[in-house]
Amino acid sequence: MKNTNSLHVLLVEDQLNIAKNIAEYMEDKGHVFDFAINGKQGLELALETYYDLIILDLNLPYMDGLEVCQHLRETADRHIPILMLTARDSIDDKVSGFHAGTDDYLTKPFSLQELEVRCLALSRRHKLQSNDTLEIGPLSLNRKNKSATREEDELVLNSMGFKILAVLAEAYPQVVSRSELSAKLWGDEPTESDALRSHIYQLRSVLDKPFSYPMLKTVFGVGFTLQFKDNENNQQ
Repeated sequence: MKNTNSLHVLLVEDQLNIAKNIAEYMEDKGHVFDFAINGKQGLELALETYYDLIILDLNLPYMDGLEVCQHLRETADRHIPILMLTARDSIDDKVSGFHAGTDDYLTKPFSLQELEVRCLALSRRHKLQSNDTLEIGPLSLNRKNKSATREEDELVLNSMGFKILAVLAEAYPQVVSRSELSAKLWGDEPTESDALRSHIYQLRSVLDKPFSYPMLKTVFGVGFTLQFKDNENNQQ
């Protein structure tokens, strides 16, 4: 029986042993893979073929992962989900990746199981993002008119509050790190150190305080995520 969650993936990776390990694991799970061993070849394949997802190494011959990502965002006729795979794990590297247009970032060494979970979650988020309305439990966001409701009550959000809520909703159920959230909100433009804390506080006052339980959860030392009561009970 065909796996309904199977993905058609382009893997752009010049280290053949890593590419082989990824492919063997993922193809055994029912996913279909195409391969490129340098950035130029990867860009050409990405523009010629419809892929559900691209796993993109950062250090590549001829054209690095950042360049490939930037070219795709500038020239592709649709948004192709990109998971950047790299040994670079500094905050600056991650900010550069998100600024170039990547959707997710996984550092080497990594678990193959986590790689598949992230790929499936990224594909799911992309499909949800193609709709104007995104729903998580009692929360509903309308991207077209930038409005949100909780339990059918309108949430009076400023523009930054809606952006933060949208980033968290699109990443759900994953945790969004502070650095990733900052990168998606401000890119590489400098901002005050307390700016994010202030915007989170204002968002909580609208999203959570009028209701019976909080949806915006802080994962200490990591970042932020959304939760709703049924989901929280299932995790206990």
